[in-house]
Amino acid sequence: MFGFSVIQLARKMGHKLDRELRRELVHLYHPFRQVPCFLHRPLDNIAKRTKKLPVIIEFEKSDDAFVCGLADIKKLESKIVHEFQSISCCAAKLSIKKLETLLGNCKHIKKIYYDREMSVLLDAASPSIHAKAVNDTGLTGKDVTIAVVDTGIYPHKDLEGRIVAFQDFVNKKKDPYDDNGHGTHCAGDAAGSGTASKGKYKGPAPEANLVGVKVLSKVGSGSLSTVIAGVNWCIENKEKHSIDIVSMSLGSQASQSAEEDPVVKIVEKAWDNGIVVCVAAGNSGPDPKTIGSPGTSPKVITVGAINDQDTTDRADDAIADFSSRGPTIDGIVKPDILTPGVNIISLRSPGSLLDKTNKSSRVGKDYFSLSGTSMATPICAGATALIIQNNPDLSPDQIKEQLLSGAEDLGLPPNTQGKGYLNIEKALKQ
Repeated sequence: MFGFSVIQLARKMGHKLDRELRRELVHLYHPFRQVPCFLHRPLDNIAKRTKKLPVIIEFEKSDDAFVCGLADIKKLESKIVHEFQSISCCAAKLSIKKLETLLGNCKHIKKIYYDREMSVLLDAASPSIHAKAVNDTGLTGKDVTIAVVDTGIYPHKDLEGRIVAFQDFVNKKKDPYDDNGHGTHCAGDAAGSGTASKGKYKGPAPEANLVGVKVLSKVGSGSLSTVIAGVNWCIENKEKHSIDIVSMSLGSQASQSAEEDPVVKIVEKAWDNGIVVCVAAGNSGPDPKTIGSPGTSPKVITVGAINDQDTTDRADDAIADFSSRGPTIDGIVKPDILTPGVNIISLRSPGSLLDKTNKSSRVGKDYFSLSGTSMATPICAGATALIIQNNPDLSPDQIKEQLLSGAEDLGLPPNTQGKGYLNIEKALKQ
């Protein structure tokens, strides 16, 4: 087996292939163990020509490298699915034979990643972070825009007139919808007005605008490259749609350093372009070292979940068992902050997958109850909108510092609680 060319490729070019891609290449030969040896060579040639792998190709940091690298791929008559010039990457689907040719002939390649899967990870919630008290002073997120990068947004009555743009990278539809239900819940966690509940189930930024960016399918999963495309679209359309915040309640297991992670690179590019990015820590707790990607980024705001026991009393609060803990794969302290994430009541997307398969989670006809750092993240994004409304001139770094400086220390280890429990009223006074 070790004599096969693809095994030799994985060994020789291992420094240019991420671990997931090397594993996929080696897995090509697992079925060969059941086949007579004299058939290995012809099967090897057939497999190399027919087996196609979805990959993300990172080029060296220069315009020439990016342009020349794309040209080298096109010479192979291979389709480029996405181009991300801002992080010098592209997504493509290549046969192993073409991948081998590309690595041998293109000098502009820095690294190639396997285009792996990413997936989805408010009655008491808003008052418990003191958002209601802040809303009463006139800060409601008005004129601030939150992009929810998720499964889409259903045009719920609690969001009426505030979905200012919608981009669908899955089914290419023009009008807002959500066939899974997760993204709609997240939108309400951040910016639901509570109209259908007479103000009971209201998010921390009930007048903020929303942009729906659908990157995950009906079953709540999607590829690395589609998620990158969604965030890249937010960067390119920041001015057009006045995007201030990106909320990402999705992720995957962190299998490489943040410096080597293409999703981390795109969220940090958004951050550097003036967009505050809130991402879920993940739902793999209570074990340490379970922070998912892109929450491993040292720049963005990584959000863990607390169980507020459906009360505003801090005395009975406890971190959710499922909330991922740090340190990150690079040894960085994460999460950054905690917000409510257990039994959060937010918007229902009628007829969506979650709505059909979790009927017991319906609350009346307009709302739905879910738990996870997925819910904690948009609550943090909504609170962030209040800081931006109060002072639009702050940079993402300044906003993060203000948000964290107002957190209440729960006396837990930093890699469990970060700076503590979000208190937006206190943060605004910093």
